[in-house]
Amino acid sequence: MIVLGVILLVIGFIAKIAVLWSIGIALVLIGAVLALLGRAGTKIGGRAHWF
Repeated sequence: MIVLGVILLVIGFIAKIAVLWSIGIALVLIGAVLALLGRAGTKIGGRAHWF
């Protein structure tokens, strides 16, 4: 999710498409939160891992 977010950020920045930029930021943030919670061992939605 983080990788997809970074790709959308780059494409949105180069093509100057604000929607891709916004979606990229959201995906990076959500991916980072899920990764941190997963590393902490917290179960999210009944699942211990999101991969």
